[in-house]
Amino acid sequence: MKERSIYEFTVNDIDGNPVTFEIFRNKVILIVNVASKCGFTPQYKGLQKLYEEFKDEGFLILGFPANNFLSQEPGTDSEIKQFCSLNYNVSFPMFSKISVKGNDISPLYEFLTDKETNPHFSGKIKWNFTKFLINRNGDIVDRFAPMTKPDSKKVKNRVEQLLAGTE
Repeated sequence: MKERSIYEFTVNDIDGNPVTFEIFRNKVILIVNVASKCGFTPQYKGLQKLYEEFKDEGFLILGFPANNFLSQEPGTDSEIKQFCSLNYNVSFPMFSKISVKGNDISPLYEFLTDKETNPHFSGKIKWNFTKFLINRNGDIVDRFAPMTKPDSKKVKNRVEQLLAGTE
């Protein structure tokens, strides 16, 4: 059975522990596919900055390492965790490495990119650091391309709108 709500998913965190999305209910969430050896990798800094700015208001960033693009995330989960901690002081939730496209696409990313479950912002992931914004009701309300920096005015304004309930 295909999931119909973001809250139906269970994924493994970077330490291998199952995490149900149900615990993220009523939060504003930015889901990002990340990689350690990508030209966009410095966006970890902006993601962390955005997370620190809004986390106390009910905002979460969920990082999903993926090795789908030019082998830019070759590491193990523990190597990825260490890289993120040492280089960017990442404190937002990170998850076990997944596939974000192709025959082995994770069910979560199938949900995020499928026209049926995401009619307004569907489409294949074309590169690392694609960002999906989820409102407090679990609806996908925006998608940002890899070149859109997470701490840009565009992203910050959308997050502020959702947190304030003015969308």
